Amino acid sequence: MKYLVLLIGDGAEKPWPEQSESEQEAAMAKFGAFDAACAARDGVELLAGEALSGPQDATVMRTTSGQVQLTDGPYAEVIEAMGGFYLLEAPDLDVVVDLLRLLPPYDIQIHPTVDVTP
Repeated sequence: MKYLVLLIGDGAEKPWPEQSESEQEAAMAKFGAFDAACAARDGVELLAGEALSGPQDATVMRTTSGQVQLTDGPYAEVIEAMGGFYLLEAPDLDVVVDLLRLLPPYDIQIHPTVDVTP
């Protein structure tokens, strides 16, 4: 099954730009450990993952009655600041949760994807 993992916030006590070089290196080491653990785990494949720019760069697109409306900024009711995402294939949710423990302390949303192939 595929899972979309949303990393909410910046995963640290301090925002990235305010962290020392050693704090940033420690955080990046956790991402590397997560990547290595995914590669080493049978049945797990890391399909995609990216860091995202800040919420000030987000755009919300809504379609109502066939009309498209764009709004600057994040969809505040859902997420103020999404730090990044992963798309991974794993046997079950327990495996995903076990692997995600290696990341910095983000608030994390995990969504199973829906297979729509006929």
